[in-house]
Amino acid sequence: MIALDIDGTLLRWVEGGGTVHGEVLPAVRESVRRAVAAGAHIVLASGRSLHGMTPIAEQLGLTDAEGERVWIVASNGAVVLRYPPVEVVHEETFDASAAVRTVLKYHPEALVGVEERGVGYRVNRHFPEGELSGEMIITDVDELIGEPVSRVIIRDPEATVEDFQVLAERLGLHGTDYVIGWTAWMDLAPVGISKASGLDHVARALGVDPADALAIGDGRNDLEMFAWAGRSVAMGQAVDEVREAADDVTLPVDEDGAAVEIDRWFRADG
Repeated sequence: MIALDIDGTLLRWVEGGGTVHGEVLPAVRESVRRAVAAGAHIVLASGRSLHGMTPIAEQLGLTDAEGERVWIVASNGAVVLRYPPVEVVHEETFDASAAVRTVLKYHPEALVGVEERGVGYRVNRHFPEGELSGEMIITDVDELIGEPVSRVIIRDPEATVEDFQVLAERLGLHGTDYVIGWTAWMDLAPVGISKASGLDHVARALGVDPADALAIGDGRNDLEMFAWAGRSVAMGQAVDEVREAADDVTLPVDEDGAAVEIDRWFRADG
């Protein structure tokens, strides 16, 4: 089983921005297809919501096999689904109200987003262009957190990653886990939920031992996945914390690092 992050692993970052190019490059696509042809299970694992992941599965050709449906771990492990068609087979939700109100106490101008499945996100204000997939539906914060959710995004374009790291240490968010991204971006999730927990659900369904899993990623939200998989590989552009947690480091995404790692095991010449 090969678990693949998307942004910064399959898709290249736009230089100087927090968004990615939309196309999986040919070298990566072909490597993935060779692995599938050899019998590997490819599982996409991302912080993205499900509607931001299904087009990537299509680009990779994972939906082409007759009768086969791809497994997808979305929202940093809170949602596990099969596709196509979309069938959510497992979802974890939590009460995020206390955590969100605590964050807003320190960052009152922060943007808050909650997934609106199949449509986009409900947000208190618009996020910077390109940072969220789908539509943005303006919604009052109290309504956003008025019922259990699978994931909450907190974003403050005026803050830094370091600001959010200090904030997270100060908060002590009980009942809530968090991941800080490349920018001042924080994903709130139920305690114990991560890409690793979602992948473990998939592995049990497939009868795959985690020792036989390869995980490739570039972000802090990949750390639990790295600890879970038998082999973990960080992309070359990842921050030191992520690189040090991996078993190995491949080339950066701009140099098709994911393809380089997959080709170690599934070469074009067999």
